[in-house]
Amino acid sequence: MQIAVQVEPARGVPVAVEYRWDADTAILVAQLADIEPGTGMSGSVELSGNDGSWLVLDVKNGQVRGVEVAVWPDVRKQAKLKAPAEVEAAKVTVPNRKSEPGVSVLQMDTALVAESDPAQSIVHFRLGGRKPARTLRIARDVLVEIDEHLVLSGIWLLNVPPFPADE
Repeated sequence: MQIAVQVEPARGVPVAVEYRWDADTAILVAQLADIEPGTGMSGSVELSGNDGSWLVLDVKNGQVRGVEVAVWPDVRKQAKLKAPAEVEAAKVTVPNRKSEPGVSVLQMDTALVAESDPAQSIVHFRLGGRKPARTLRIARDVLVEIDEHLVLSGIWLLNVPPFPADE
C-alpha cells in the first residue's frame, strides 16, 4: 500500500512545531500547531519498517497534525546531512480512500530508513527505496517528500531538541 496525497499551494506562514520526548520510551512526538480546516481522512497513518520500527502520522481532516516516532529504526549519522535547499511551501492532504471512506487507520509496511546529522537535530525518514522526490514544507520544522506519483516517500524533522538523557 502507498500513501497518496494531494498538494495545493500553501496559504500564510508555516505553522509552528512543538517537539516532545518521552524519556522512558524514547518516543518523539512532533505536534503541529492548529492549521486551517480541510477535508480528507482523520485518524492514523502507521508506517511500519521491515526492522520493527514505527512512524505514526496523526491526520485530522486530511492534514498531518503530528508525527510520532514510536519505535526508532537504526539511525545512520551522516556528517553532511542537511535539509534540502529546494523546498516548496504546500498544503498536503491525505484524502479519504474511495474504497473505504470510513477507515480511520491506514497501515503500510515499508523499508523505513532514518538518518540524522551528528547532533541529531535533523532527522530524515525515507520510505521505501531511493527515488526522485519533491520536498514540501507542511510546517516550520516538518518537511515531506513526495514522488512523481504524489506518493509520500519521506519525512524530515528539523530543529529536533536533544533527547532528555543527552542534555
